[in-house]
Amino acid sequence: FVPRRDFLPRGSGIVTRRPLILQLIFSKTEYAEFLHCKSKKFTDFDEVRQEIEAETDRVTGTNKGISPVPINLRVYSPHVLNLTLIDLPGITKVPVGDQPQDIEYQIKDMILQFISRESSLILAVTPANMDLANSDALKLAKEVDPQGLRTIGVITKLDLMDEGTDARDVLENKLLPLRRGYIGVVNRSQRDIDGKKDIRAALAAERKFFLSHPAYRHMADRMGTPHLQKVLNQQLTNHIRETLPSLRSKLQSQLLSLEKEVEEYKNFRPDDPTRKTKALLQGWKILMGAGKIVIVAFVPVQMEFDEKDLRREISYAIKNIHGVRQVTGLFTPDLAFEAIVKKQVVKLKEPCLKCVDLVIQELINTVRQCTSKVSNRPR
Repeated sequence: FVPRRDFLPRGSGIVTRRPLILQLIFSKTEYAEFLHCKSKKFTDFDEVRQEIEAETDRVTGTNKGISPVPINLRVYSPHVLNLTLIDLPGITKVPVGDQPQDIEYQIKDMILQFISRESSLILAVTPANMDLANSDALKLAKEVDPQGLRTIGVITKLDLMDEGTDARDVLENKLLPLRRGYIGVVNRSQRDIDGKKDIRAALAAERKFFLSHPAYRHMADRMGTPHLQKVLNQQLTNHIRETLPSLRSKLQSQLLSLEKEVEEYKNFRPDDPTRKTKALLQGWKILMGAGKIVIVAFVPVQMEFDEKDLRREISYAIKNIHGVRQVTGLFTPDLAFEAIVKKQVVKLKEPCLKCVDLVIQELINTVRQCTSKVSNRPR
């Protein structure tokens, strides 16, 4: 008998409002711990669920707000494989409560941060009672994994499809084929969860569903949550084996870079005046560099004008100055010159003010950079 643990919050609407990084670690004893309260070991998994909900609310508030700041949870158990899973929010289109107007794009950006990593497998979860072609999960997966090399399709809610319909073509990988295929699962309903339906009973009901359904019974051994776990284990192991060489190479180059940086600090003395001078000079370099960029970027401002219109305007100005007297001369009268130039100078005002605004913004950014560097060296 392997105990099944139930600790992820479930409910209607958007429940996962922060990414949950779940590390499963093989251990002789079973307990859980959070990174934000590492001193406490949880053995009651109902308390784990409550802590996930409480920690979500601490950062996002209690009115459906979201945050990209992850919750880190480690579960130690003799019944798990060493595996890291990331539970991400589902995409929501219409904001509710304290959610921002651009919530759809914020959640998409949050998801892309995690699924863009080449070392990760993507579980693209789609309910069976919606059109697969409209699946946000598959659409996002395709953006970062166009060849489908690391995407596994998961079809849920097969028991909620309209009578007379089924997802056989999808599960047989015929409709929108994926290299790693699709796996169907039947999870507990919200009523089952509220009624505290045992996970083992839910797995038995899932197995019975696939064995008894005429469209799925021929593939029952390739469906269900236990099969998904097995496939994940196998495919993730293979995927890690394939990506490990490039990951090792990347880590080695980062290590060399860090070792080189550490060398400079081996004989570090904070009171050494040369250290302080060097740090200050580096700060000034940033400041001067940014200023230089701004000045260079905005020196070549070109004014657009129509030469014919300008000549016509000069002619009118001269006539206005001379009035009815038909006086001709080699030079443009001072008053006419002044009137024309004033008009042209006014045109410079807007780009100059824009330039000033941009310079101010650049300086603010630079001062922030300098401040952050100086705050790391309080002495």
